[in-house]
Amino acid sequence: MPKKNANPVDVQVGSRVRLRRMLIGMSQERLGELLGLTFQQVQKYEKGLNRIGAGRLFDIARILGVSIDYFYEGLAGAANRGFSEGDASPPIIEFMSSPEGLQLALGFTRIRDSRVRKRVLDLVKSLAEDKDGD
Repeated sequence: MPKKNANPVDVQVGSRVRLRRMLIGMSQERLGELLGLTFQQVQKYEKGLNRIGAGRLFDIARILGVSIDYFYEGLAGAANRGFSEGDASPPIIEFMSSPEGLQLALGFTRIRDSRVRKRVLDLVKSLAEDKDGD
């Protein structure tokens, strides 16, 4: 039996759940507790493997302190052009959903000196260029 591919909308909604959960510093276990679920079920939601029902999404939005629209941001353009099996999450969503991306973004925002932020940005750009040159 072929493996079922996740629906792109479910993947988008799940990645936004993960992003918001991580931004507020909540664990999958805690979100699961508040929803009456296991952390494994939360993982499946976040990966888009299991679809989140309307009532459950409402509860998640309330717990995470966002509107329902938050989970669908960026999908309007995708709906107009359609989805294909190869569509991926936008790179910024993937980056911010990774533990490293989130830590980097949060750390960067705590740097108050604009000159230091510029130097960090220059460092990241130079490291990216070095990789492209390999």
